[in-house]
Amino acid sequence: MPSVHPLWPDVEAHLPRLWRTVRAYEADPAQQEDLVQEILVAAWQGLPRLRDGTRLLPFLLRIAHNLCASHVRSAVRAPARVALEDAPELATATPGPADADAAWLLAALRRLPLPQRQVLLLQLEGFDYREIAELLGISVDNVGVRAHRARRRLQEMHDGPR
Repeated sequence: MPSVHPLWPDVEAHLPRLWRTVRAYEADPAQQEDLVQEILVAAWQGLPRLRDGTRLLPFLLRIAHNLCASHVRSAVRAPARVALEDAPELATATPGPADADAAWLLAALRRLPLPQRQVLLLQLEGFDYREIAELLGISVDNVGVRAHRARRRLQEMHDGPR
């Protein structure tokens, strides 16, 4: 039986962040679960190559964003799926104003172009421009441009047509 990597409990501690990331890319709960599983498998396979345990969160988020971006690119090329049934458990909850705001933001984030979405999501996770540049393999200036465009696009979506 394989032993558990010493960082695996820390990986599990970051699950809420991984779920937030996945939900920002995919609306379908079943697809979200599949993506989280893919991320965890990739993390498990990659942990032995992680040299600095203090870099675990960037390591996990890089995996998450890369797999989610691949998923979005594949979904764009694939034909649209038709839902065979509605999710009744979602209709039973009474959403409040904060839930509506969060739902709007999540839907708006999903509509952003992938490069802008990645930068904004990492920024929302608390990473600075330098860290985001390192995670995505782009320049700090490019991070700034993408973040600015993403915020401007969100503002346009919020304000509607003028």
